[in-house]
Amino acid sequence: MHILYIHQYFRKPEQGGALRSYYLGKALVNAGHTVVLLTAHNGLKYYQENVDGIEVHYLPVAYDNHFNFIKRIWSFLSFTIRSIKLAFRLKNIQLCYATSTPLTIGLVALALKKFKNIPFYFEVRDLWPAAPIQLGYIRNIWAQRWLYAFEHYLYRQAEKVIGLSPGIVARIEPYKPASAIYLLPNMADCDYYNPGSPTRNSFNDLFYICYIGALGRANRVAFLLEIAHACQQHGLKQVKFIIVGTGAEATTLQNIAANLNLENITWAGPLNREQVREYLALAHATYTSFDTHPILETNSPNKFFDSLAAGKLTIVNTKGWLQQLVETHKCGFYANPEKPREFVEQLTSYLEHPPLLLQAQQNARMLAEEQFSRQKISRKFVQLFPLEPLNPILE
Repeated sequence: MHILYIHQYFRKPEQGGALRSYYLGKALVNAGHTVVLLTAHNGLKYYQENVDGIEVHYLPVAYDNHFNFIKRIWSFLSFTIRSIKLAFRLKNIQLCYATSTPLTIGLVALALKKFKNIPFYFEVRDLWPAAPIQLGYIRNIWAQRWLYAFEHYLYRQAEKVIGLSPGIVARIEPYKPASAIYLLPNMADCDYYNPGSPTRNSFNDLFYICYIGALGRANRVAFLLEIAHACQQHGLKQVKFIIVGTGAEATTLQNIAANLNLENITWAGPLNREQVREYLALAHATYTSFDTHPILETNSPNKFFDSLAAGKLTIVNTKGWLQQLVETHKCGFYANPEKPREFVEQLTSYLEHPPLLLQAQQNARMLAEEQFSRQKISRKFVQLFPLEPLNPILE
């Protein structure tokens, strides 16, 4: 089948970041499909390259985590318009696979369906518009209603809808038959990440907690700084925090850390994939951080699954399915972000009992291998695509 894959934030392994689309696109190619992918880059010119069998078209549409909301919307709309123009020139497309965010990606898929009779699958990585509405970015009631109506219309028009978490799937269910909804979480790359952490034999041995991800409003990494402060106040000098990433809140967070006189924080900045692996190898635990808005409990953050693959004590500050995963499989714990002292109490058990820590780390790796390995997720993904096209080539 000739598949058009649309993802504004496509990344290659050497770039790091979220590699879901790279691995899923490659799995389609390996299964015998032809994959053409539209994405964006921060350069000034359009260009095209072959990425391990995927024909990738790069549109010159700038985007950065430091952009304010208006700049982000402009970037989304620019990419949508350019993608529609390019998609309409492509030949032999039989199916479109559109992955959000942003929700505007769906406009490209809808245009192809309405004007060229090309069916589409729609992948929901984050729930839009619920997320920006709950975060306070979209306050106009009429804009909210229109966006919700558009979201639901996309679900109904898609042949299949893929959600990355049980919470996302639950939000899709009222608008789509269950037979057309699929749960396909992010993946744990158990080949790339080797399990293992520096050995701890006593309470006072160094203990590293790593945060890897965006430093944005939705992540609210200030929670982690409050935890670092609580550890410092309770004399846990052996506990060190490493923050990897960048974003709009980076300067604010560093100012908070300075005001709290935190001596247990290392700011690593943005790193490539290999560097991230090196930092994870040094860590004993990871911390997944989100703000307290209920919609963020549905997230499927790729760094959470990297933590599982690397065999780390996996700490989450959000309820929902991530909490259920770490508690059910005993590979980490939920830490109430508004009660940093409770975090200290929970962590102390692992500091005092190295075998307990080791068991949790082993459980994390086991969970990655059994439920979220890249190979298993890729196989399930490829099975969504029939051997025969949904419609004949019309060109």
